[in-house]
Amino acid sequence: MDIGMLWFDSNHGKAVSERVERAANYYKEKYGRAATLCFVHPSTLAEPSKVGSMEIQPMDTVLPNHFWLGIKPEPVG
Repeated sequence: MDIGMLWFDSNHGKAVSERVERAANYYKEKYGRAATLCFVHPSTLAEPSKVGSMEIQPMDTVLPNHFWLGIKPEPVG
């Protein structure tokens, strides 16, 4: 994913899935389509997961409490 929306959410009182879902809802309202991929800092989520049909993957370059949402690229070939 090269282009996406960066979302900040430091509300540690809510589960990661709830925080990602809130960001995904905003993404859909703003861009008119659902995000399919979300990268988070490994301290937020150590193992890949899913929220609905969206994949959540840890990535070292994403800052803590940030969520990078976008569209998963289609495989080439």
